[in-house]
Parts: sequence; C-alpha cells; structure tokens
Amino acid sequence: MRTAGNTGGPGGEGASFAPVRCGVLCEDCRVRAVAVCRAMGGPALDELEAITTRIRLAAGRTLFDEGDPADGLFTLTEGVVKIFKMLADGRRQITGFLLPGDFLGLAFFRSYAYSAEAVTDALLCRFPRDRFMALLERHPALEKELLSRASSELAAAQEQMLLLGRKSAKERVASFLLALARRHPGAGAAPVPLPMSRYDIADYLGLTIETVSRELQAARASGVIDLPDRHHFRVVDRQRLLAAAAL
Repeated sequence: MRTAGNTGGPGGEGASFAPVRCGVLCEDCRVRAVAVCRAMGGPALDELEAITTRIRLAAGRTLFDEGDPADGLFTLTEGVVKIFKMLADGRRQITGFLLPGDFLGLAFFRSYAYSAEAVTDALLCRFPRDRFMALLERHPALEKELLSRASSELAAAQEQMLLLGRKSAKERVASFLLALARRHPGAGAAPVPLPMSRYDIADYLGLTIETVSRELQAARASGVIDLPDRHHFRVVDRQRLLAAAAL
C-alpha cells in the first residue's frame, strides 16, 4: 500500500529539522501545481513519493550551511525560507526569499553554494540527491522542469543585479513589494504577508534598516500601500507602485 511519504532520518544536514508524518499524498499536495513535481504523474509521481521525507524546520533554524555536503534537495511546501551568503568579515547578503512551491538545494558540485534558514516555521519535502538525480535520468519531464526553473532563477539573479546596482532605495523597496504581491493569490484585496524582518529586507535590498522603514512609511503616507501591521501590506495603487519600482 502506498503511504503519504516516509519518515526516515534526513541524513546529511544534521539535526536542525525533524521528519514528520504527512497525511497528504503527493498527488493531493496543495503546492503541487507550482512545484517541480507538477511535471510528474502516475507511476513517476509514485517513484518521487517513495524517496520523499517530509521535514519540519522551526523559524530561525538552519536547513543547511554554505559548504555543507549537498546530500539533499528540497521543495518548500509551507512557510518562508531565506537563502544567503556570508563574507569573510561577517557581512551577510540575502539572495532570495523562498515561498511554498520553490525548489532549493541544487548544487553543481557536492557542496551547497549558499546557506538556507527558516524565516517562519516551515515544512519541506526532502529528496536524497543521488536518488533524485537517478529520477532525472528516467523522467525527462522532470529534468525539463528543473531546467525551466534554473532559467527563471538566472533571470531573477539578473533582476537582482539591476536592483542592487542601479535602482534607488525607493525603487528597491517598491520592486520588493511588487515581487511579493505577484506571488500572493488575491493580492490587492487581501493583505500580502511580509513575514521577514526589516533587517532581513535590508540585507536583501542592500539598504539599512532605517532606510527600509522610511521607504515603507513613505509609500504608506503617499497612499501607494497600506500597512495594517508590521508583517502585512496591501497594495492600494498598483500603477503608482509600478512607477515607484521603475517598471
């Protein structure tokens, strides 16, 4: 009988997370439509499910560190995870915030090129690297899906270079808010979650905490957004937000 994922030990990444039981099969997962597994169905999806471990990661806990052996690949199913790199002097550059459906951990070599840490409590599916790579060889649709995601990540990296290199503080904050709103269903009607700290946003945008707070308040004061609380925002005037982001 097929079960909803195994609960074996996660291996490689240590004890930052714990396997959990999941009552939902892969075919019924609510993020499947936007996850890599959307490329698979039938027996192929059963193969993927057979190598999957569901894990829980508490807010503030590390999934893996830069340089750790890249033994696992992950799909985020709940919560928010940040990825970042550290400089030798202790400075940090956040390179992305991952949302449900995002895939992480793919490494060209045998070690992770960045660190990953939970912003909120998170649930993930973990796939052993070697067994996942074997699936790619047997199922070209999955390989094609990963290639598509790699292309999207390259485009996102180029956008981030533009944001950090050419955009003003106002344009950076507006671009960040737009990116979050695009990923949130019903943005504009319901508040968009803003779970990351001002410190994390500043590290992502290459700004100071004070500048991030000032630009958010300025956007609110001008009627572009609303800030019902510290961890949500609502887009009030999308056209003006687009203009503020230089888009």
